[in-house]
Amino acid sequence: MTTFALKEWDTQCQALTSGRSALLIRKGGIMETHEGFEVEHRAFLLYPTFLHQNPAELRPEFTGLLRDDPELGKIVPPALAEVVAVYRVESLEQALALEPEQALTAGAIERRFHYRNRPWVHALLLRVRPLTAPLRLPETPEMLGCVSWVPLGNVTFEAGPPVLGETELEERRAALEDRLAVGARG
Repeated sequence: MTTFALKEWDTQCQALTSGRSALLIRKGGIMETHEGFEVEHRAFLLYPTFLHQNPAELRPEFTGLLRDDPELGKIVPPALAEVVAVYRVESLEQALALEPEQALTAGAIERRFHYRNRPWVHALLLRVRPLTAPLRLPETPEMLGCVSWVPLGNVTFEAGPPVLGETELEERRAALEDRLAVGARG
């Protein structure tokens, strides 16, 4: 069975893997089905990318996570992410209300919101389980470029326990839904 990885800024992957965040705000990697909008894969490895990572679009408390690629030419997924909830956010006020729950600045959220003149983003609440042993894969030409999902083939890995317990994850879900409700009221 093919394992998929989702490309995301390295700093975001670090924030998720450490439990400092459980939320990603995404424009890409979502598809529309008859049931509505869905994440293409409900469980995936995090694929840290360094391309386009912009310190000016990170909240100050996350800029200390910036680093150069420690293993050029390799993919080193730190964790397995499982989608707990997906929210389609069609109001800029709601999107901006999510700023404290993740690593991006309000300006970065707004840029993603308006990207390609399609005003919306998706907020993904994730259960993150760090890998128990390092996984190092060669980065092939097919993996490069601006794509969200990367098929890794049949790779073997083991994920440990989630960085956030179920109680804390549910508290973060409630806080996220409260922020979305407040943003909806303006």
